[in-house]
Amino acid sequence: MNGKRKTENGILSALEKWFEVHEPKGKWAWLGSTYEAFHTFAFTPNRVTTKGCHVRDAIDLKRAMIIVVFALMPAMLFGMWNIGYQASLHATDWPYPLGSVASWIFCFVFGFIRMLPMLAVSYTVGLTIEFAFAQLRHHQVNEGFLVTGFIIPMIMPVTTPLWQLALATAFAVIIGKEVFGGTGMNFLNPALVARAFLFFAYPTRMSGDSVWVAADFWGTDAFTGATPLGELAAGIQPSTSALDMFLGTIPGSTCESSVIAILLGAILLLVTGIASWRIMLSVVLGGGLMGLFFNLLTTLNLPLLSTLNPQLSTYLQLPFYYHYLMGGFMFGAVFMATDPVTAAQTNTGKWIYGLLIGLFAVLLRVVNPAYPEGMMLSILLMNCFAPLIDHCVVARNIKKRKKRAIVKSKAAVQ
Repeated sequence: MNGKRKTENGILSALEKWFEVHEPKGKWAWLGSTYEAFHTFAFTPNRVTTKGCHVRDAIDLKRAMIIVVFALMPAMLFGMWNIGYQASLHATDWPYPLGSVASWIFCFVFGFIRMLPMLAVSYTVGLTIEFAFAQLRHHQVNEGFLVTGFIIPMIMPVTTPLWQLALATAFAVIIGKEVFGGTGMNFLNPALVARAFLFFAYPTRMSGDSVWVAADFWGTDAFTGATPLGELAAGIQPSTSALDMFLGTIPGSTCESSVIAILLGAILLLVTGIASWRIMLSVVLGGGLMGLFFNLLTTLNLPLLSTLNPQLSTYLQLPFYYHYLMGGFMFGAVFMATDPVTAAQTNTGKWIYGLLIGLFAVLLRVVNPAYPEGMMLSILLMNCFAPLIDHCVVARNIKKRKKRAIVKSKAAVQ
């Protein structure tokens, strides 16, 4: 181990001497932040604290971000396969010798080829902006975008043009993050900011049946593939079974469809302690409670409900657990709502925060036909209220402690 550390220190010393980044008038001193980012990513930092009292932990930001990326991998790999699978199902002229549905290898390769440019654009645009802001501020480059750049393509339709993806990524990093000070200072989830930007700026690219299934290699136009949420918005019960929705073999955003793949990632996040189980559980409870509430309304005949949404009767008859299986509900509950920067910080606040996300997500799906998904807007809304929730929880605890202190002081006097 000592030999490895000496080798690393020797390489770092040679690089620092070569680039002269730590000399005030060194040739490449102005690229100090960029150099620090690359060499701390490749090597263990050799600087240690020499005085003062410090709380030490075996995990740092880079390790935490890598664990989240590992947790996202099952959803990413399944999403790549599902892109090719949906294309082979819906293609009218699929030139593959085995028939209408291609082999799993062919489907995966097809999805990999479609996803790779999206990942490349997301990371290239986002990291370029991150490095530029770090250099201008003379700050270290934080590793937060390691996860954000991975998630942004996962929550987009596969048919999203690359230039729109680049524009959304730039908007998310600059407006959703850097203007507030960078990693740890933003109050909105950057990945959801990117999706919201495209949702409102280019709505035809983010909704409708034709955006969820990729065109094939031979230039065929995008195919039509109705999602369960799209069918419900049209007043039709989902044509796919609960099992298919659980497995994820349905059209949708690139990597949000498979609940089982998302749950595998959730297990890793919970075992490692990276994500809050309170937020995950409360989001699921909130969505279930709202779904059960709408199920109870099936026994009532309220004309007001049909005026809010003519297709509401279809939603009311839908079993509450279907909301977990459709759209990005589970992906949002596991990977988006649990973002430690934008979520509530107090334990009580986490329960309130997650519960309201689940409630509002299902409420938006059912009552507002213009937003059949609901999870994106629900999380962004609660991101705005998370500081207020924590403030109220802390203020309440302070008030209770003051009352206890007064009672104890009176008892001591008596």
